[in-house]
Amino acid sequence: MVVVLFLVMFVLMALGMEIFASMAVSALLVLSVRGDTPLNVFPASMVTGMDNVSLLAIPFFILAGDVMSCGGITAKLVDFSRFFVGSWKGGLAYTSVVVNVIMAGVSGSAPADATAVSSVLLPAMERDGYRKPFAAAINAAAAVVGPIIPPSIPMIFLSMLTGLSVGKLFLGGLVPGLLLSGSLMLALYWQMRGKPYPQTRVKRSLKGFLLLTKDTLFALIAPLVIVGGIVGGVVTVVEASILAAAYVLFASTVIYRTIGPKDLLPIFVRSAVFSSVIMVLFGVVGTFSRLLATERVAESFGQWIVATAPNPMFFLLIVNCFFLFLGMIMDAIPAMLIFFPVLLPIAERLGIDPIHFGVVIVVNLMIGLITPPVGGLLYILTKMSGQPFDAVARAAMPYIVAMIAILFLITYVPPLVTTVPYALLGK
Repeated sequence: MVVVLFLVMFVLMALGMEIFASMAVSALLVLSVRGDTPLNVFPASMVTGMDNVSLLAIPFFILAGDVMSCGGITAKLVDFSRFFVGSWKGGLAYTSVVVNVIMAGVSGSAPADATAVSSVLLPAMERDGYRKPFAAAINAAAAVVGPIIPPSIPMIFLSMLTGLSVGKLFLGGLVPGLLLSGSLMLALYWQMRGKPYPQTRVKRSLKGFLLLTKDTLFALIAPLVIVGGIVGGVVTVVEASILAAAYVLFASTVIYRTIGPKDLLPIFVRSAVFSSVIMVLFGVVGTFSRLLATERVAESFGQWIVATAPNPMFFLLIVNCFFLFLGMIMDAIPAMLIFFPVLLPIAERLGIDPIHFGVVIVVNLMIGLITPPVGGLLYILTKMSGQPFDAVARAAMPYIVAMIAILFLITYVPPLVTTVPYALLGK
């Protein structure tokens, strides 16, 4: 039955059905064929899957990212980033990386960051003569760090699933996120050697810096307020998400005055629809997970993994390859919800730190956002840039390679992940 469950799900996904619908249909089919469980288990399991207060953080973080985009805060952050790297050869490409690092400290969502930053930078890069596939690819790759640098929606999922400290998971993603951003900048430098990429002059002066800092101050301190509140134990993750949304709403409506009352309803509706897609997925996964439990998939899979990979080094290699492949064909959220609870106990038995393991899994699946054939960020940038999917995917290959190199670095050098959270929050 497990083979039927996954086969039907993947076939429906390949035919273009939404992931949550594919999972729901496959689960209902297996329940019907087995006949030993009443079908009213399905809606009950959906309710159970969404019955967690931590999930309230998701719509508020998404709302915060949307408000930043609509309120012009993203554009201000782009101007701030350009002041430092805009005069380099290919300066707007470097700007995309820098501004995504700053945006990552507010929304925790790669699609939200990609949409917000690309709506500002893609037209600017086109005007300056950048090749469109290149511009789309670097904007997609830069957005990958959004769910890795804290706060992070995927890490909220992991905390909810396993009881791991969300603060430690957040801080565990800080160094890997910065390393990924650095690898993108190195890849850009290597790619641009000896080639005529656009270069613009940026006037730098102390007065200009002070004026720019004053204009973007409220946007710049938002990540410090959010992450500092969680790490310091002042607020919970849900409270931090509400604080983030309230903060950027206040900045956009009162300080910058870029959003008026008539703009609020479309923003709220858009964020609600986006959040509902994630929530219904959580509900469907509740039923899916119940079926996996009754079929004892975790036990069987765990025994196979232990027999195949008896030491931590080889286990981590298998896990990386598995999740890199999974990220190519499946969305990150259901992949984590289905497989992470199965693999975490095995990792702990092998002596692997759970925070380290969780961050490695998140980085794996976030790389999947720019990896064909699914590549959620590639599809977003394909639509925004008007370029063919295969052209954008080919242009993204150097960045995928650079990110995979960092993935294996943090996999086999655990202190890169664990030093910051354990130094600040204790073992």
